[in-house]
Amino acid sequence: MYGFITKTTSLLLIIFYLIAPNNLQAITVEISATVGGCGDGVIGIGEQCDGSSLGGASCVSLGFSSGTLSCSVSCTFNTSSCSNTSGGGGGGGGGGGGGSSIPETNVVLTGRAYPLSRVSILKDGQLIVTTIAGPDSKFSVTVSGLSTGNYIFSAYGEDDDGIISSPFTFPIFISSGVTTSIGGIFIAPTIGLDKSQVRRGDTISIFGQTTPNSEVTINVNSEPSYFVTEEADQDGAYLLNFNSALLAYGSHSAKSKSQIGNEISPFGNALGFIVGDANVFLNPSDLQNSARKADLNNDLRVNLVDFSIAAFWYKRTLSQSFSLVEAQKLNGDNKIDLIDFSIMAYHWTG
Repeated sequence: MYGFITKTTSLLLIIFYLIAPNNLQAITVEISATVGGCGDGVIGIGEQCDGSSLGGASCVSLGFSSGTLSCSVSCTFNTSSCSNTSGGGGGGGGGGGGGSSIPETNVVLTGRAYPLSRVSILKDGQLIVTTIAGPDSKFSVTVSGLSTGNYIFSAYGEDDDGIISSPFTFPIFISSGVTTSIGGIFIAPTIGLDKSQVRRGDTISIFGQTTPNSEVTINVNSEPSYFVTEEADQDGAYLLNFNSALLAYGSHSAKSKSQIGNEISPFGNALGFIVGDANVFLNPSDLQNSARKADLNNDLRVNLVDFSIAAFWYKRTLSQSFSLVEAQKLNGDNKIDLIDFSIMAYHWTG
């Protein structure tokens, strides 16, 4: 469910709910739209001119023989200073309209990811542009060439270990000739584990990357759930060595979120692990592969559970949240078909 507040005087929209694959969390994203209007010096839709901008028009192009063309306060041509010394003309009256220009339709996205990390932007589940965040983890990217309509935008980051974050997703309506600025994007931390199974009483390392010097909250889902706070270092890296003696035998999971100042990210992907009688260590490549392809429920395995999830959506219209999972983990065509099952079979771990 989404909530919107619109204020037509300032064209300010606030989106209250963010969909992520593993949770629905209240997140505020500020969206402002700049619309060209009469008096801004830019010739917009329905305007012949604007201030000193005449769109290449002149008295002569409007059919007069001489004079100085100007623009009225209502953004229409003022021909009071134009003259016809020969009494003729009038054939070029439409010339001014041809010089009018329609403002570009752009979306400017800004936010936080990880220092010097690659940030990918998707529109309706399709990758459209990538950019690199700065050393402070902040990024900005402009998407052009859009037409009027409803879109679903998302952004995700990739950390130094090649682990991909959960996508930050939101819907928006774009109007032609409007530059829409979307700020407050805070991509969730990546997360990794050193073990898929930990011997009860040993520690399991939970780590990842986020914005530098932020406060990271790690949630270990159990009965009860544990919330532990760690501080990310200047490179955005965080590490928690969690004592598994607090956990019962069986399956558990971990996820994390970040906060810096008043900015808070959503929780990211949840990774599953088992508390048992032996340690089963993971290689970094295992984490990368599970984050990249086919692992639909983020349990570091591709098996019948993932096939069942995909089978549910076979030949159905994907939900907004699962369409992002499909874009990240499968072939990104916004549908589940035999190609996706082939990808899952290739990455099968059992």
